[in-house]
Amino acid sequence: MELKTRAGHQGTGPGAITPDGCAVELYSRLTIGPEPDIIAAAVPPGARILELGSGVGRMTHPLVERGFTVTAVDESPEMLARVRGARTICSPIEDLDLGETFDVVLLASFLVHTGDVEVRRGLLRTCARHVAEGGCVLIQREGADYHSDLPRERVDPGGFTVRILSSEPAGDGVHSVRAEYVFPDAIWTQTFRARPLSKDEFEQALGEAGLTVDRYLTEDGIWVRAMSS
Repeated sequence: MELKTRAGHQGTGPGAITPDGCAVELYSRLTIGPEPDIIAAAVPPGARILELGSGVGRMTHPLVERGFTVTAVDESPEMLARVRGARTICSPIEDLDLGETFDVVLLASFLVHTGDVEVRRGLLRTCARHVAEGGCVLIQREGADYHSDLPRERVDPGGFTVRILSSEPAGDGVHSVRAEYVFPDAIWTQTFRARPLSKDEFEQALGEAGLTVDRYLTEDGIWVRAMSS
């Protein structure tokens, strides 16, 4: 069954586009930054990781290479078809209930900032439901300037340009964000809805799901380790 595009989300460019506007071919080309090292430094060696929103395995593969056992979850079968070395499960994150727990639950890609409050609550409940006693949830949140000083761009070491073109208020505290990825042979765009969260709002959202911040893992506050309350 074909999944419906999520409200306020769309993408353009070659290849399959997921319900939240992500292009499968684009994500297969994106380079991986320091994220696997940040994750590995925050969890026990060899931990069992539930990766929520794995996409094509951009973080999955380096984590598997570091000796972690990863279960990769994504709602896009086209994304999951490119994941190697990990168990894969095709499901919307907010609906997931595997009946098992993991040492680490990973919610990256700023998913905690989804514009739909009920979806966010579902995401965080899924995190809380699947983390083992004494385990942790690692969350990637937006930086302080994510929605300001736009447009901005950076040239990636992989030889392509990433532009955040705009972030416009769309009502009820939600922004409509438009991004562009320019490669020598192709251009992709993505439009999606994001809800900026202050530190207090972020921690309150975690608290609603029975989670509490253990510590901020990076100086910019983007990576966070949380535990069950």
